[in-house]
Amino acid sequence: MELLINQLSNDEFEIIIYGDQQTKHVVTLSDELYFSLTSKKISKKELLKYSFQFLLEREPNTTILSSFELTEISKYFPEYLKKVKDFCKI
Repeated sequence: MELLINQLSNDEFEIIIYGDQQTKHVVTLSDELYFSLTSKKISKKELLKYSFQFLLEREPNTTILSSFELTEISKYFPEYLKKVKDFCKI
C-alpha cells in the first residue's frame, strides 16, 4: 500500500492510503506529543508514516478511524508508544 501525507496545518495531517480501497484519514499531532514521542529525531511526517505502517500491519486501511488524535492508537494497541520510542532511537 502507498501512503500520501499532506500537512493541513501545524497539528493536522491528511493521510491517503492507496490500496484495494482508497481511504482518507485526518490525524492530529501536537508539537508536545511529537516531541515527547520522538525528541525530534524524526520528522512529523516520518512519525505519521511509521504510525500508519504500524496500523496497517495490524488491520486493513478500511477499519482505521477517519479522524483521530495520534495517541488514540495506543488505546487499541498498547505497545504503540513503546514501539515509536524504540524506532526513534535509531
